[in-house]
Amino acid sequence: MSHLVRRLAVLAGVPALLLGLVSAPTATATSQTTSFPARIELPAGFQPEGIAIARSTAYFGSRANGDIYAADLRTGTGKVLSPGPGTGSLGMKVDQQGRLFVAGAAGGNGRVIDTRTGKALASYTFTTTTPTFVNDVVLGKDAAWFTDSQRPVFYKLPLGRHGKLPAEAETIPLTGDYEHKPGNNGNGIALTPDGSALIIVQSSTGFLLRVDTKTGVARRIDLGGALMTNGDGLLLSGRTLYVVQNRLNKIAVVGLDQAATKGSVLREITSTDFDVPTTAAAFGNRLYLPNARFTTPPTATTPYWVTAVQR
Repeated sequence: MSHLVRRLAVLAGVPALLLGLVSAPTATATSQTTSFPARIELPAGFQPEGIAIARSTAYFGSRANGDIYAADLRTGTGKVLSPGPGTGSLGMKVDQQGRLFVAGAAGGNGRVIDTRTGKALASYTFTTTTPTFVNDVVLGKDAAWFTDSQRPVFYKLPLGRHGKLPAEAETIPLTGDYEHKPGNNGNGIALTPDGSALIIVQSSTGFLLRVDTKTGVARRIDLGGALMTNGDGLLLSGRTLYVVQNRLNKIAVVGLDQAATKGSVLREITSTDFDVPTTAAAFGNRLYLPNARFTTPPTATTPYWVTAVQR
């Protein structure tokens, strides 16, 4: 793989705020991606949820035991990179230093894993209160932000110079237009296009919320009445937000203004290969989505896979 293609693959897994821009895939990256498998088989019984991509490697977390599985997008082959702690690994993002930030589900925690060695660099207990469900994470220039679907808060890991990891996390209450409901609440998380705030999808209401990172005040994003029902993972590219609607087996493609105060649904992406996709990551002109298969009773032999679609 050429240096240019490797560089483009890195950019595909890094948040826009870290890069200062979002580059469209070049013809070289696009043509190479089309030769990659459009479906990647995961280990039987794995129960995937989160995905992150760096270079041409995709990382997946298991809801069952928290294992992190790494797969080569070129071949579809992979292996367990990091054994889990016994609780789930959900949303994840990888930074330019090759560190994987992982949301820890009912464990109420998050951890940071070295993608080169699979070793945990740090682990953070966000809460010991139950119920808790740390669901997703996004990386900004100076912090990592985590959602909790069972608590009206979000968590901040302030990053020091050169991305130095902190000793502990901060908890910020959600207020404003956010109203805690039964079921899953704060789920997928992304940055606004201008990088000034967070976007959180509330699964129980289908609302997209613009959240002030300092105060936690949330304002509903005006989508002209459209709801992101069953909203799960979020992926921002420029001013385009991809919202995975898990049990609806589709992705809403939403155009936003720079500050993410309003937007509109531009189109939808579907696939006959979807079986409750949860999150998405981009590589070249494709989106890759693990299928959680929530409607299929999990066993040790239940098959799971990843679906690639054109974006």
